[in-house]
Formats: sequence, structure tokens, C-alpha cells
Amino acid sequence: SARVSSGPWLSLSSGSPARAVVESAFNARTSVHSSGAVLRLVPYCAWKDHLYSLEEEQGCVGQTKFVLYPDENAGVWRVQAVSEAPGSFASRLPLLESLRGLRDQELSDAAGIPDCIFVHASGFIGGAKTEEGVLKLALKTLGF
Repeated sequence: SARVSSGPWLSLSSGSPARAVVESAFNARTSVHSSGAVLRLVPYCAWKDHLYSLEEEQGCVGQTKFVLYPDENAGVWRVQAVSEAPGSFASRLPLLESLRGLRDQELSDAAGIPDCIFVHASGFIGGAKTEEGVLKLALKTLGF
């Protein structure tokens, strides 16, 4: 049988390393933007179940719209829209429709944000070369 490593991305218990990373990001969300709608997740870990639990526990279900995280394999940053509910493919707030499906310089020009890489056609995820770039994509979508 295949051996599976026991990294933090596999554990969903409330005492897991992933839960601690997500909880720290959740508690610091207003330092990313005053709206509290954007989480900065460093290091990356499995975050969805933990985020839904934290929102429920703290009485702010639906407040988080985007999660920013480094894609260390590619050396870039990602912005991911939070889905409406666990298992849902519908985003609470997809990235701007006018930017969906665009790439590279065309996207950077349309967004007015340098170093953009892509926004998925459905708006559930986007990428930029820098953390600042993905934050700006999220804030532009939020209307800030």
C-alpha cells in the first residue's frame, strides 16, 4: 500500500498544525485589510474546513471572501475566492467578471495592477507574481 506522509494538510482536528495556521491568519485578518474579508495564509495549508469552523465559532459566517497564499512550487502568489459552503463550487464573491479569463500583460492592463498572471474564467482563483498583486486583485473585487 502507498505510504502517506502525515503533514499538517492531512489533519482536520482542532489541535492540528493546519488549524493553528488558519486560526492565526483568521485572527490577523483585519491587519491584511480593515474589512476582515481577506486572509493571508502563510505557510499554505489545507484551510477550507478550518475557516468554515472558525467563522461559525466566532459568529461571522460568510465574512471571509478571499484567501491569499504563496504557491511555493511556482514562486508566485494566489488569491482564492472562498466558496459559499463546504463542498460548494459557488464562490461567495468571485474575482471581477471583467478580469476573468485574462492573463499576463492583458490582465495587468485591464486591472491596473502590475505583475498579474491570470484570473480563472469562473473567477474562483487568480495569481500574481507578488503578494501585493493578489491583495490588489482581492481589494479591487471588494470595491476598495
